[in-house]
Amino acid sequence: MGYFYIFLTIAFTVYGQLVLKWRMDMKGQLPVAFNDKIQFMMHAYLDPWVISGFVVAFMASLTWSMAITKFQLSQAYPFMSLSYVFVFILSVFLFNEEVNLAKIIGCLLVLLGIIVIARAS
Repeated sequence: MGYFYIFLTIAFTVYGQLVLKWRMDMKGQLPVAFNDKIQFMMHAYLDPWVISGFVVAFMASLTWSMAITKFQLSQAYPFMSLSYVFVFILSVFLFNEEVNLAKIIGCLLVLLGIIVIARAS
């Protein structure tokens, strides 16, 4: 069950990041003037999709709390790095973000690190 909680934490985290990116891109650039920034952010934070991103961030903290009751922190936390890999892959498809050799190597190193730590635990 502990790995299920880790999986949910990662899934919630990835969802939240992708939704926030999607909706904030739709809002445009952050204004320069302070008052305009406040108004911009208030408008953004009232967007139902942005709210859902905040809700799942809270849900991620709940499932993470459950996960760390099942594992040592040093054993569980490296799996959170999978969120970087999933966000990278999905952002390529959803937002047409750039793929380059450095990003691919970085993701492979993250995966290798997770494997090494998982085997050491």
